[in-house]
Amino acid sequence: MRQKPQPIHQFLNLKTLLLVLFLSFFLIFFLKTNIFHTPIQNSSPKLQSFSQKTTKNCSPSSCNKIPPSFSHTLIHYSTSSITPQQTFKEISVTAAVLLDRSPCNFLVFGLGHDSLMWATLNHGGRTLFLEEDEAWIEQILRRFPMLESHHVKYDSKVDQADGLMDVGKGPECTAVGDPKYSMCQLALKGLPEEVYEVKWDLIMVDAPTGYYDEAPGRMTAIYTAGMMARNREEGGITDVFVHDVNREVEDKFSIEFLCEGYMVKQEGRLRHFTIPSHRDDLDKPFCPF
Repeated sequence: MRQKPQPIHQFLNLKTLLLVLFLSFFLIFFLKTNIFHTPIQNSSPKLQSFSQKTTKNCSPSSCNKIPPSFSHTLIHYSTSSITPQQTFKEISVTAAVLLDRSPCNFLVFGLGHDSLMWATLNHGGRTLFLEEDEAWIEQILRRFPMLESHHVKYDSKVDQADGLMDVGKGPECTAVGDPKYSMCQLALKGLPEEVYEVKWDLIMVDAPTGYYDEAPGRMTAIYTAGMMARNREEGGITDVFVHDVNREVEDKFSIEFLCEGYMVKQEGRLRHFTIPSHRDDLDKPFCPF
C-alpha cells in the first residue's frame, strides 16, 4: 500500500476519477438520507425501521450536510500530489462492494496513502488497518489521526513461500477454526484480540511487504483472511480482496487458500473472492471445486 512513482498523466487521471468516486458516494449518501428523512405513507415496517435508524441521531439541518469525514477526504485528495497505488478500476471493485455493504466491518492488511479513502468509503462502519512498520504508522497517523491501526509482527519470509505452501495443504491447516488457536504454521496468532473477535465483512490483503526474498510476504495474511471468513459465526459471506496478484506469492496463495471457485472477479492486479462461512457444515470442502 506504499506509494510508487507514477507518470504525471496517470496521477491526473486517477486524481480526477477519485474525486468523481467520492462525489458519487456523497450523492448517493445525500439522496438516501433525504429520501428516508421524509415520512413515507403506507411504507412497510422494514422501511419505516430503516428510516428511523437513519434519522434518529440527526436534526433536519445536519442530515442535509456532507459528513466531516467526506469533506476531509475530498480536500485531501484534491490537494495532494500523492494518490493511492491501486488503479481506479481496481479501487472500483472494492468500492462497489462497500457501497452495498457499508457501514460494515472492514479489515485491511496494510496502512498507506489510500487508507483515508477506505475509511471514508466505509462511512459509519469500522475500518481497522494492520501494519508491519511502526515508524510508518506514526507517520500516517500524524496526518490522519482519525484512522485506527495496529502494529503487527510477521515471522515469515518470501523465500519460505514454497515450504509454507506445502505446509498449508496439511490437515491442521485445512481444518476450519479460529486462527488464534490454529496449529497451522500459516495462521497469524499474534494479532490484537479484537481482530479475532470481530466478524469482518470485508478483508483487504495489501500488505505486508512482499517484493523481495527477505520481506515477510503475504502468505500468512492471505491464509488467515481465508480462515477468518470460513470461521465466521452465524453464517454469512466475507468479501476478501488480494492486491498485487501479478506476483507469484499473491497469485498462488490466493488461488490455493481463498480458492479459485470462490473468486468472482479479477481487475488488473486485484482479485475479489466471496467466501462463505463453513461453521454450519464442517464437512464442506476447503475449496468448492
